Amino acid sequence: MLRSKLCQLLEIEYPILQGGMAWVATAELAAAVSNAGGLGVIGAGHMPGDALLREIRKAKNLTNKPFGVNIMLMSPFVKDVMEVVINERIPVVTTGAGNPGEYIPRLKEIGTKVIPVVASVALAKRLERVGVDAIIAEGMESGGHVGDVTTMALVPQVVDAVNLPVIAAGGIADARGVVAAFALGAEGVQIGSRFVASTECTAHYRYKEAVLKAKERSTVITGRFSGHPVRILANKLSRAFDELERQGAPPEEFDRLGAGKLRAAVCEGDIENGSVMIGQIAGMVNSVKPVAEIMEEIIRELPNVTSRISGIVGDS
Repeated sequence: MLRSKLCQLLEIEYPILQGGMAWVATAELAAAVSNAGGLGVIGAGHMPGDALLREIRKAKNLTNKPFGVNIMLMSPFVKDVMEVVINERIPVVTTGAGNPGEYIPRLKEIGTKVIPVVASVALAKRLERVGVDAIIAEGMESGGHVGDVTTMALVPQVVDAVNLPVIAAGGIADARGVVAAFALGAEGVQIGSRFVASTECTAHYRYKEAVLKAKERSTVITGRFSGHPVRILANKLSRAFDELERQGAPPEEFDRLGAGKLRAAVCEGDIENGSVMIGQIAGMVNSVKPVAEIMEEIIRELPNVTSRISGIVGDS
């Protein structure tokens, strides 16, 4: 049913990638997604190399399926992290916050597929030229660091601009979102927020509870004028960011305020002063379930969604 080039490229059963969410996307979550037929991804975030190595070894003990690592190219540990990824022969690397071009030759030598996350057509075209294998086009509906173009607007324009498989991300939580992504020309999807509310996700229970209580307008974008906009649940932290914006504070003030706040939310459960990164689809997430059940529900509903569309469109 899911005849996608992405499945062949990444050697997975379903063209569904799990978002590489820092502090959230641990070995436990990545392995569960891979075991369920998708591609699990460990979020390296600002991990030093030895911490990432422990996560990779843990994931290898939990699954014999392919999984990937998401690397933030602005991390101070990026070179050490790349060495770990190469030494461990990780089959897929997704990247954010930069250009992975300098690392591509060595990654290609071991057969690693390189898939950057982009928020613009211009960046997608530039990264195609440096030799990446696919593109994740992520709309501003997503949680965490965001661009300023919606998924529905961004994905078809990236599809038209590059000759690579495009993976749609941002605002996708169920079979309807998956089918919509395919209609826009994508070869697969990346899902992050829905997997936060899974039993295998190690995020603090208060973090998960905050997601379950969220509605469609519960998230806000902070730091628009700092150059690093981030979507989080509205709370005391978001209001503090708003105050900095009203004051016209310099970028370093935003960085100082945000330092350590994601960890505080994910690991310590501080949902008022921490950064509860989650996408706008949080309002669609109403229960915590095993990853296998989440994946099974999505796959099971695909024929129903496509059948409904066929009934509307019909034969010409």
